Amino acid sequence: MAKYSYETKIAACRDFVERHMSLGDICSKYGIAYTRDPSCSALRDWIKLYEVSGEGAFLPRTGNNHYVAAMKLNAVEDYLSGNGSLREIAAKYEIQSTSTLRKWLSEYNANIEFKDYVPNREVYMAEARRKTTIEERKEIVKYCIEHDHDYKGTASLYDVSYTQVYSWVRKYDADGEDALIDKRGHHKTDDEVDELERLRRENKRLKRQLEEKDMLVTLLKKVKELEGM
Repeated sequence: MAKYSYETKIAACRDFVERHMSLGDICSKYGIAYTRDPSCSALRDWIKLYEVSGEGAFLPRTGNNHYVAAMKLNAVEDYLSGNGSLREIAAKYEIQSTSTLRKWLSEYNANIEFKDYVPNREVYMAEARRKTTIEERKEIVKYCIEHDHDYKGTASLYDVSYTQVYSWVRKYDADGEDALIDKRGHHKTDDEVDELERLRRENKRLKRQLEEKDMLVTLLKKVKELEGM
């Protein structure tokens, strides 16, 4: 596959967004492989990345791209929930190619557990560098969100792991500050709670089972779509 410099990618995207050149003309200008099939052109991937993340999406990186397991799962579930096309989801998570997202979908369909891909080990290897208080976690999440979700920079600043920061921000976005409370070791069994709490738990279990069933149906539909591409 042809390799293109980040200057070429940025220039090509500018030609499309600012100068309104056609895809075919841009590909001819820079010698980019082009096809009219909407799912196949590398230029379309670049444009979507450019629209979402700007020129920074193409800047040279040291080492390979890093993708933590939680991010892979989130991207796959985002796509399966109908929140965007392959190209839109790839751009949202700064995945350099839709083929990478397709690979994750295939792994998900095959029940293969996602694992962290961490080429930059000094930042991503630590599962948990140190224990943190609820107030520290609130501060870390606030800093990360205020700084454009810079998980790596936040992890380095507060001496915690990338995975910790990513997990805390995800929990905060979903359920607020209460989700940051460390509840490990404090989970009561069904026999230790009152009837109301048992009913709540059973309701959550049934709801989860229904969601999994709906997800399976959606997944099968998406798999058929992928097979037809």
